[in-house]
Amino acid sequence: MNFRNIVVPILGVVAVVVGYQSYGWSGVALVTGGIVMWMLLHFTRMMKVMQRASGRPIGYTDSAVMLNAVLKPGVNLLHVMALTRAIGEQLSEKDAQPEVFRWTDNGQSHVTCEFADGKLVKWTLYRPPETAQ
Repeated sequence: MNFRNIVVPILGVVAVVVGYQSYGWSGVALVTGGIVMWMLLHFTRMMKVMQRASGRPIGYTDSAVMLNAVLKPGVNLLHVMALTRAIGEQLSEKDAQPEVFRWTDNGQSHVTCEFADGKLVKWTLYRPPETAQ
């Protein structure tokens, strides 16, 4: 269970109560304005990432090797989409856990990422064998 879905709203309510006890209704307005600003910042970031991803092919990255180098466990899918500037090609069933996405570059190298509850758990890099000329 994701406790963040429970803890964040509780902290918001506690902050509003503390704002009211400290400064009255102006404290409530200040805390509520801060919470709304925080929500708008996250929404704006999400929309910007999706806007950049809409202009690229699904599952594309400039360099799978560089993507492999910068990935870290625990980052969310939105962060990986921001790195690649593309939506990943979904390999798993829709709404199935874990979610598996793939990003491929022009050299047919690809990174396959596995997300559990929206967080990156593991990833693998595949590089095609070099052809002798």
